[in-house]
Amino acid sequence: MIARFNEMPAEEAVSNLHECFASRPWAERVASGRPYRDFESLIAACDTAWSELAPSDWLAAFAAHPRIGESGGHAPESSEREQAGVRSASPETMAALADENRRYEARFGHVFLISASGRTADEILVELHRRMQNDSATEVAVAAAEHRKITRIRLERMLSE
Repeated sequence: MIARFNEMPAEEAVSNLHECFASRPWAERVASGRPYRDFESLIAACDTAWSELAPSDWLAAFAAHPRIGESGGHAPESSEREQAGVRSASPETMAALADENRRYEARFGHVFLISASGRTADEILVELHRRMQNDSATEVAVAAAEHRKITRIRLERMLSE
């Protein structure tokens, strides 16, 4: 797990980290801190690197994700796996998600980000509606926290493969 990550060539480590979180400066910062003794020390380094990102870095990382209910993004296989619970939604729910995604983007200027693993489309739609009530600064912070959850899931998967 962590030993294999620690032994990777630098560019491979950066590339793998970038698949987890689409910020090259973040990935380079985390990769440069190797070796890590365990997963928790890796997460601590991720937290430190995240704290050094500017709001524009976060927005760029958000932009690398597909909308909920859509495919694509910078790590399409991960997004597909994470959104598995959304795929079984009714056509009406999928249409509502698409509409609300557009409303959210018009309001906040970035894609709606939520850790979708284990959630249904209906649960996500409720959360999307609730978060539409946030002000912009609060919502960026909430989206960043969700992005960290997504990254943690992706890091765990990366280290287990």
